[in-house]
Amino acid sequence: QVQLVESGGGLVQPGDSLRLSCLVSGRTASRYDMAWFRQAAGKERESVAVIRWRDGNTFHSDSVKGRFTISRDNAKSTIYLQMDSLRPEDTALYYCAAGSAQVLTTGRSYNYRGQGTQVTVSS
Repeated sequence: QVQLVESGGGLVQPGDSLRLSCLVSGRTASRYDMAWFRQAAGKERESVAVIRWRDGNTFHSDSVKGRFTISRDNAKSTIYLQMDSLRPEDTALYYCAAGSAQVLTTGRSYNYRGQGTQVTVSS
């Protein structure tokens, strides 16, 4: 079993930055790759960033590449999503998920997910 708890969301203006955190716990947590998903109202879930636990390799979707960065701190058992140059279209519920990198990248499935943290970008 893996538990994921997100934090760091909020209301910001276009062009601002936010850093989301995902605290990971559970005996089998180290077996899983990690991802940040987002889902906006009325839209399909999107995988925005993935990090492979084994070697730290990362993937970022085209919609956030160059603006968002996924990272991890093993000592703190935490996954981060640094979001810069935020846009109104980034408004969504963001949540972290655990699974295999190949599947997480598609956004179709995951083994575990957190409750999410809302990010709203508006002037």
